[in-house]
Amino acid sequence: MCNLYNVRSNREAILDLTRGMVDRSGWNEPSRDIYPGTLAPIVRVGADGEREMVMATWGMPTPPERIRGNYDPGVTNIRNTHFKHWRPWLGPECRCVVPFSSFAEPNPAAKVEGQRTPNAWFAHSDGRPIMFFAGVWTPWRGVKKVRDGEQDFELFGFLTCGPNNVVKPIHEKAMPVILTEAEEIETWMTAPWEIARELQRPLPDDMLVIVPPPERPK
Repeated sequence: MCNLYNVRSNREAILDLTRGMVDRSGWNEPSRDIYPGTLAPIVRVGADGEREMVMATWGMPTPPERIRGNYDPGVTNIRNTHFKHWRPWLGPECRCVVPFSSFAEPNPAAKVEGQRTPNAWFAHSDGRPIMFFAGVWTPWRGVKKVRDGEQDFELFGFLTCGPNNVVKPIHEKAMPVILTEAEEIETWMTAPWEIARELQRPLPDDMLVIVPPPERPK
C-alpha cells in the first residue's frame, strides 16, 4: 500500500505528457514528499472542458460502513474497482493522473532492531523522470481532522494492482497503477471504463528500479 511518494518540480513535462492546457496549481517546489491528507498536483478535466493541473488532497472518501469515529482520513489506494462505492468516480469526468518521480513502500527486511522500518523507493530510472499514477478525484465536504471541523475539499486517490517482480520482494500484495506513455494517459483520461480498466496492471519489470531516498531541498 503506497502511502508516500515524491514529486519533483517539472511542470512543463507534466503538462506536455498530459496535454494539459493550464496550470492552476501554483506548485513551484523543487521536490515535495506527499503523505496521506496532504496537497499534491493532479491533472484533470476542468469545468471548462480543458485539462488543468490543480492541487488536491490525497485521500478519497471512505466507504461509510468503514468509518470509525467522527472524521474521515480518506482512502489513498483503490484496488477493488468492482466495489459499488467506487463506481461513481470511474467515468472519464472523475479520472485524473497524479504525477510522481518516485514512490515508497516500507521494507521490513531492512529494519535494524530498535529503529524505524525504512522505506524502499522505486522510480523509472536513476534520473527519476516524471511518471503518473492512474487516479480519480471528487469534490467533498466533510471532516478530515476534528480540530479543523467540516470543510470543502477536492480529493484524489489512485488505483493499485498486483506487484511486479521489482516491488513484490518488498510489498507482496500491491503496487500503484503507473502510466508512462502519452497514449496510456490519453486512454485513462478519455476512454470508456471497459477500455480504461485494462490499464489496471503492473508496470513491466524493466521499467522500474530501486533508488535512494529523494534528496531534500537545501
